[in-house]
Amino acid sequence: MLRFLIKGLTLCFSVVLFTSFSTTQANPKPVNLFVYKTTKAVHGDSMASYHTTHRDNLKSLSHYMKKQGLGIDTLLQDPRFKIYEGIGDRFKKSAERTSPNLNQYKRILGFDHKKKQIARFMDTYADQLNKAEKKYGIPKTVISAIIGVESDFGKNTGRYNPFNTYVSMYAVGYRKSFAQSQLKELMEFVKRNDLDVFTLKSSYAGAMAFAQFIPYSVNKWFVGKDLLDMNNNIMSVANYLSYFKKRTGSIEKAVLRYNPSSLYTRAVLDLAKEARDHSASG
Repeated sequence: MLRFLIKGLTLCFSVVLFTSFSTTQANPKPVNLFVYKTTKAVHGDSMASYHTTHRDNLKSLSHYMKKQGLGIDTLLQDPRFKIYEGIGDRFKKSAERTSPNLNQYKRILGFDHKKKQIARFMDTYADQLNKAEKKYGIPKTVISAIIGVESDFGKNTGRYNPFNTYVSMYAVGYRKSFAQSQLKELMEFVKRNDLDVFTLKSSYAGAMAFAQFIPYSVNKWFVGKDLLDMNNNIMSVANYLSYFKKRTGSIEKAVLRYNPSSLYTRAVLDLAKEARDHSASG
C-alpha cells in the first residue's frame, strides 16, 4: 500500500505509489536527527537542536505543520524518530524502474509464489470478496491480485514508519512537496483516530496497510478505521479501483492509477487471470 504518489496533488489521485516491492527492501539505515539538548530556536520557539545537516529543512517543515494546526515538534524529539538517509535511492531503485522486462519484474515480485497462494486467499475471504465485487463492480480476482502484489496477501506491510519516511524525504530534499502534503494527510489521519504515529508501519514510500495506501489515499478511499483488518482492505481496494474505473473507463487503466507502471499493471492482471483460470479448472 508505495504507495500513488508523487508529482503534486494531481499525482496523489493516481498513485498509491511504487509500493509493490518496498516491503521487501532491506531495513533503512536510520540516523537520529536530534541531540536532546533544549535550545532557543528561530522565532523564539523552544525545540531540541537540529542535526546541522537538516536543520533548515526541518524548521521549515515544522513551521508549515504548525500553520496547519498539526504541530510535530514533540514527535521530532521522540527517540523513535529517525532520518532515513538515502530515502530517495529507494524510489530510484524500485523494481518498476530497474526491471528490463516483465519476466524479470515477475521474478522480483515472486509471481510464481503468489500464483500458488491466491486461490487460498480467495477461499479464506470469499464472503468479503463477493461483497466487494457486488458493491463496487470490481472483479474479486483483481482485488485479490492487488493485495497479493502489494503485501503478499497481508504478510508484509513494510519495515518503515510513515512519519519518519515523509519527514526524511523533506529533510533530505527529495520530493519535498509530496512529502509535505502526505505528512499533513498522515497527521490528520492519526489525529482523527487517536493513534500513535510511531506504531504504524509502511513501505519506503509511506504506503500503509495490506492495500498499501499512501495517507492521501487512506483518507479518501480507505473503508473502515482498522488498517490491519483484511476485510477493510478488500473493500478499500475495490473502492479505489471503482473510483478510477469510472473515470478512466477500464479496469486496466484503474490498476495503472494504483501504480503508474505498465509492468505493475500487467503483473496484477496476469495474477488475476491465474486466479480465474484456477477457479474455472476447479
